[in-house]
Amino acid sequence: MFNEAIKLTSGENVPVEMHKVRIVQKLNLLPIEERLKAMEGAGFNTFLLQNRDVFMDMLTDSGTNAMSDQQLAAMMVADDAYAGSESFNRLAEAIEEVFNKKLFLPVHQGRAAEHIISQVFVQKDGVVPMNFHFTTTKAHIEYAGGTVLEVFNDDALEIKSKKPFKGNIDIDKLKAAIRQHGKENIPYIRLEAGTNLIGGQPFSIENMREVRKVADENGLMIVLDVSLVGENVYFIKMREPEFKDKSVKEILHTMCDLADILYLSSRKFGCARGGGIATNNRELFLKMRDLIPLFEGFLTYGGMSVREIEAMAVGLREGLDWDMIKHSPEFIRYLVDSLDAQGIPVITPAGGLGCHLDATGFLPHLNSLDYPAGALGAALYIVSGARGMERGTISMDRDANGNDVPSEVELLRLAFPRRVFTLSQVKYVEDRIKWLWENRNLVGGLRFVEEPKVLRFFLGRLEATSDWPQKLMAKFRADFGDSL
Repeated sequence: MFNEAIKLTSGENVPVEMHKVRIVQKLNLLPIEERLKAMEGAGFNTFLLQNRDVFMDMLTDSGTNAMSDQQLAAMMVADDAYAGSESFNRLAEAIEEVFNKKLFLPVHQGRAAEHIISQVFVQKDGVVPMNFHFTTTKAHIEYAGGTVLEVFNDDALEIKSKKPFKGNIDIDKLKAAIRQHGKENIPYIRLEAGTNLIGGQPFSIENMREVRKVADENGLMIVLDVSLVGENVYFIKMREPEFKDKSVKEILHTMCDLADILYLSSRKFGCARGGGIATNNRELFLKMRDLIPLFEGFLTYGGMSVREIEAMAVGLREGLDWDMIKHSPEFIRYLVDSLDAQGIPVITPAGGLGCHLDATGFLPHLNSLDYPAGALGAALYIVSGARGMERGTISMDRDANGNDVPSEVELLRLAFPRRVFTLSQVKYVEDRIKWLWENRNLVGGLRFVEEPKVLRFFLGRLEATSDWPQKLMAKFRADFGDSL
């Protein structure tokens, strides 16, 4: 059940929004001919589409969430000071209330926090074990001279699964990594709440306690990425029996108390543009503090405007509201379950952040060097106007010899920004995915024509390897007539 307190007389089980819409933004759904032209102009990279050409922006949940009336009101009372701002004091108080961490360093977004942490703690040839990497995390660790080592359970990469915590660390693999590389070469163990690149899958508190025990035995610290922690808390409450009757705050504090350092992008958790690093360890705090003025700004604004700081403080406290954190995962589950019931390959169980289509299963006639996740993203935009994000081989960088590194999973992520989409819009996307599934053999591959060396998925340009986009458009017109 999505909301056990609400039952429909029809017996239909649908998620119900626990908020009302008071400010709207007009959307634009282009005809398919114009969508194809826009996709070609963007180099078949959904990142390079103009938002005016997008009907449903499911690229990311970062900085695209709906702000509440309370957040907007708070922005009007911001203390506009370079140093010593009361707005910062209110944010620091919110950090302590929500995460139970007393020492806070503001940064302008999550990847800035990753940069600070990597520069301070990652030594040359250092190895950082983690449940799964994120693209910017990996880039910052490697920029500092280290490498990432993923020590996830083998079942984490299963597409169709009933495992509730696919984001768990494999404890045996973690212990083996420490023996192999030596604890002196491991700056920290990283845990990502809601592993982004494998479908927003959570870890359990039971697993985190086991990781903490291993860390203590070896004198290692734990760094926790809490950018998607709201969804992870949701899944812990729903799937981990010990915490069924615990409050959001109690679950959050239990998680955060097991970490030495945490960092976040409040573009995700907090629904405001900003980020930060928090700890209760003053020694660790001082090691990072001096880099904030160097890279981000003064210690009481860290690259954010004070209006964003006020909105972030309110947004973090709103993250303690069960109705708030359950909205996105319940909408995601609705779409995932609907697609799965129709035999369409999608990551299960439903995770946080978004619905993740399995591009390998969707387009089995393509191999990893055809960039199936990117091709699926381009095809879905052409037939629907919905913009998703490639999370596959395009999101990897080439190896030292210039060869592609095939991704372990080829996913098209359809993100669900918090409190943004209506159920009718979700059902529209479901319908277009179903049509694309029935016509999947029309979709071909992509190849690079302009390729940055680092994080190429942001700015790289590709082209279709055949005239498959034109054939897809022709089939759409034959089936839908003049419909958009």
